[in-house]
Amino acid sequence: MSNKAYTQAGVNVEAGYEATERYKAHAKSTHDKNVLGGLGSFGGFYTLENFKYKKPVLVAGTDGVGTKLKYAFAMDKFNTVGIDCVAMCVNDVVCQGAKPLFFLDYLATGKLVPEQAELIVAGIAEGCRQAGCSLIGGETAEMPGFYGGGEFDLAGFSTGIVEKSEIINGANIKSGDVLVGLPSSGAHSNGFSLIRKLFDPADITLLNTYSQELGGKIGDILLTPTRIYVKQILSLMEKVNLKGIAHITGGGFIENIPRILPSKDLGIRVNLNSYKLPPLFELILQKGAIDKNDAYNTFNMGIGMVIAVDSKNADKLVKEANIIGEKAVIIGEVTNKAGIVLE
Repeated sequence: MSNKAYTQAGVNVEAGYEATERYKAHAKSTHDKNVLGGLGSFGGFYTLENFKYKKPVLVAGTDGVGTKLKYAFAMDKFNTVGIDCVAMCVNDVVCQGAKPLFFLDYLATGKLVPEQAELIVAGIAEGCRQAGCSLIGGETAEMPGFYGGGEFDLAGFSTGIVEKSEIINGANIKSGDVLVGLPSSGAHSNGFSLIRKLFDPADITLLNTYSQELGGKIGDILLTPTRIYVKQILSLMEKVNLKGIAHITGGGFIENIPRILPSKDLGIRVNLNSYKLPPLFELILQKGAIDKNDAYNTFNMGIGMVIAVDSKNADKLVKEANIIGEKAVIIGEVTNKAGIVLE
């Protein structure tokens, strides 16, 4: 039954019904045996009865895609930002050693277009498959007059599980421990308020320009999805004692790596020559005339995850990471002097 009054107010109830139907197959493709029921209920159900934890701890994380969405609007490309949404949440959760179990999304738009919404949710489902978690629900809000034409916001929430004795929280990190970096796929979902000053999303000609340096259209390169590190981290945990993990998001190296240190008396030294800076960040430095410290305090600069391990395990971690397809590299060490030094 249609709701004429609500429709006249700008909310298309029928479009909401259609969007929900379109979502169901994508969500179902992510489900495992622990998901109870399907989309359409008021809450999503996920049983823990099949897990054999002695002292299970739940770890939750929430985040959004941010102003990277401006490039999705400009390029009319909506199938990748859902991956970003999942990545920003599950990468945080796995930093504590937790396996993400399920995910919920929040999509808010001025005018709901079911075909567009389905592409977004298809990306979310793809992100969930990459992370090995289940999409068990979410919310689609049509808010006329609140968002600009064709625009939307996207955020998510994930919950993971870890054995209490296996939580990774950096408590045992000490001076002399080694930092190993795992490469990023690009800018991920951080620093885009600055990137938009350098690459105007309103300049469609620029976004569709092929960049020899970057190996693709500028708009497509900027929309490259955030890497999801869940399966890699969970695999490495089985082989090496990981003492701390930092997800390099907003705040870059300077803010995020020190977050895993157990004491303010400890610090970080990073060797900037330990890996090759990706072309995108070279271009950002050149185009924006940005100070290096500012850049490393804003972007991931080519490293999406940093893992702290005992020095005796560093080479083993790099070897095990490379076996599973990572191009891991030792980028620095923990010091007994507070602060972070970029050499």
